[in-house]
Parts: sequence; C-alpha cells; structure tokens
Amino acid sequence: MLAALGFSMVAVFMYLIMSKKLSALVAIMLVPIIFGTLAGFFTELGPMMQEGVESIASTAIMILFAILYFGIMIDSGLFDPLIAKILKIVKGDPLKIVVGTAILSMTVALDGDGTTTYIITVSALLPLYKRLGINRLILATVAMLSMGVMNMTPWGGASAMAMASLGLDASELFIPMIPVMGIGLIWVLTAAFLLGRKERKRLGIIELDSTPQFQSQSTEDSEFAATTLEVDYKRPQLVWFNLLLTITLMASLIIDFMSLTILFMIAFGIALFVNYPNLKDQQERLAAHSKNALAVVSIVIAAGIFTGIMSGTKMIDAMAVTLVSVIPDSFGPFLPVIVAFLSAPFTFFMSNNAFYFGVLPIIAQAAEAYGISAAEIGRASLLGQPVHVLSPLVAAAHLLIGLVGTEFGDLQRFAIKWALGTTTVMTVAAVLFGIISI
Repeated sequence: MLAALGFSMVAVFMYLIMSKKLSALVAIMLVPIIFGTLAGFFTELGPMMQEGVESIASTAIMILFAILYFGIMIDSGLFDPLIAKILKIVKGDPLKIVVGTAILSMTVALDGDGTTTYIITVSALLPLYKRLGINRLILATVAMLSMGVMNMTPWGGASAMAMASLGLDASELFIPMIPVMGIGLIWVLTAAFLLGRKERKRLGIIELDSTPQFQSQSTEDSEFAATTLEVDYKRPQLVWFNLLLTITLMASLIIDFMSLTILFMIAFGIALFVNYPNLKDQQERLAAHSKNALAVVSIVIAAGIFTGIMSGTKMIDAMAVTLVSVIPDSFGPFLPVIVAFLSAPFTFFMSNNAFYFGVLPIIAQAAEAYGISAAEIGRASLLGQPVHVLSPLVAAAHLLIGLVGTEFGDLQRFAIKWALGTTTVMTVAAVLFGIISI
C-alpha cells in the first residue's frame, strides 16, 4: 500500500511539473501532503515536515550565500580582466576564440547560474563569431558544456537538490567530486580545441584591424562591450583583493576545515563590505541578486516537506523494497555506473526537480541493499548534468538559443555527442578515482 502510494505520488508530482500544471515549488509542498494524508498520517505530518525542513536548512543557507557571493564578484568586475585578456589573445584565430569561449564560460559559471553564464559569454564573444563567420552553434555548445560541468557545484542546483533529497552535506557529495569536475573541464577544453581546429581549417586565421574599429562595425554587435562597460558598481581597483578572497575561499572549501555554509557567509560579508561599504550600494546589490537566490533557495527549503513526508511515512522504504525486488541481483553492484548514465536521459526528459526529489531517493534506498551508500548514488546522479543542460525544460537554454540566434533542434543535434562525451569521461574518471564503485 505504501509503495503504491509512494510511486503514485512521484508520478503525480512529475506529471504536474512537467506538464506545467503546477510550479515545482507548489507541487513539491502540496503533493506529498495530499498523499501523506491518504496514507493515514495526517496528524503526524507536521513533525515530519518540520524535521525535513530542518535537515536541509544548512544546505539552503549555503546556497543562498554562495549565489550572493559570486553575484558580488561578477558585479565588482572580478572577471572583467579575464574577459579583456581573452579578447586580446584570441584576435582572429578561430581556434583561440573557441578555446577562449570555454575558459570564459567555465569561469563565469562559477556562480552556478546558467542565465548569467550565457549572457556574459555570448555578449563578449558573439561579435567575434559573427565577424569571422565561426559557426554560432559552437559558441552555444561550448558554453553549455562548461555549464554542464559547473552545474555540479553545491550552489548550482543539481547538487543542492541531491543533498536535500538524500540528506547529505557538501563534504559527502561535492568535495569528492572536485577531481571529476576537473577532468570534465579538461574534456570541455579538449572539445573546444577540436571544434576550434576544425573552424580554423575551414576559415583560416583572419586579421582584425583593432578592437575599437571592430566594435564599431555595426550596432548589431554592440553587445560586445556589455560586460566591460564602466558602471557604478564596478570595482576595478579591488580586482586583486577579490581574486585573493575567491582563491582563499576555494582553498578553504577543498581543505574542508569549516562548513561550506559558514565559509560562504563569512566570504560574502567580507566581499560586500569591502566592495560596497555604502549601505545603499549594498542594498542595491542584494536586490539585484535576490530573484535568482530566491528561486533556488525556496525550492530547496520546500523540498524539506517532500523528503520529510517520504521518510516519515516510510513510503521511501516501501518503494525501495519494491524496486530491489525487480532489479536483477547481477545488476546491483553496478548501480552507481548505471545511475550515472541513466541520469543523462532522465534529467533530459524530466526536470532536475522531478529526478532528484522523485526518482533519486528511491534508487538510493534500493542501493543500500547492495551496500552502496546514498552519497555514492548521489555523486553518480550528477554525472548526467552535461546532457541535462541541453533539455528544453531548462529555461536558461532558451535564453541561450535566443542570444545566439539558432534553433533548439539544430543545437541539440550538434551538441549531444559532446555532452554525452562529457558524461562518459567524468563517469570513467569517477570510477578510476574510486568516487563511485563498479
């Protein structure tokens, strides 16, 4: 009975958000309450939900301050020198331009927001692609590959959902994945090199007169300067301070001597005070990033209701028992690798919300029967993100299509093999590093 209700709840939840009958935020709270009531736990739902929300509170706070921190870094102009340097180095060489696209997009993607990554990358480099006649699908593909890897950060969305649904913290899920992400980024650079070399062979190296003349070619290319214009909130004099602060933060995350939540809170406080000591400026910067922060954090907090009810009613246990009974014993030990590859089509055809809150907890519970930890399944589930970012269910992907000026189907056909390559390379690396077992 509980297993049937659990699977029904997941199916209804997935249908409602995939068909856009309800937003993920509403569905993830209301659907489990309804099914928890049908299961006869109405009077016990309050404590279950409270426990679920409390279990992911620290993760939600960490994500909030991570988004705000990287937002401040982008606003202050931390990445502007890198953008200017890339534009200076690449000149008229298609190979250098495509590799520069990869470096820029993976750097900006540190904030975990696809919208920001695509806007900055395309604004800075699209005019060069137009001027030289480089295939715009390459610009979109390389930006998406970078985002697919960087989306695995705890503040990027997928990791946050995996942590929330499985009750893990960043030290269990994310820290072991850092070497795998490094291999993924090397693969992105390799893909960019191969794509760029092909374009160099097709187009040759074109000499550009000068940046100022290039910028004035047409009003159509005015977005070239979008990321380097002097605006009130830029802080070029603090670039070295902000770089040192960010390097210190990243090193502290790897050393893991303090919780990620506290580290990001402290780093954000320092960054906001030093860059914007004026109270009005602080309020403006907070307001500028509040929409993105609220969208991510609210869904993570709301997920506490979903996971609290799933665990408290024992639905997840009943569902796991059912799932184990249909999995051939010979497949059990290979579940992490199976999950790694299945996460690609799962997160392509359904949203991250549906997969990480609806499907992943069931798989993780089933894996325990084979001695496989939830953390290992959680790590494996992240490896399909390079394919997920190609999904039409991802709002930022539609923005990218509009910015680049291409069709979704054309981009998917062009990029899918490179995205699957990223997932494959990272899965092999995860196995070799012992991060997932086989």
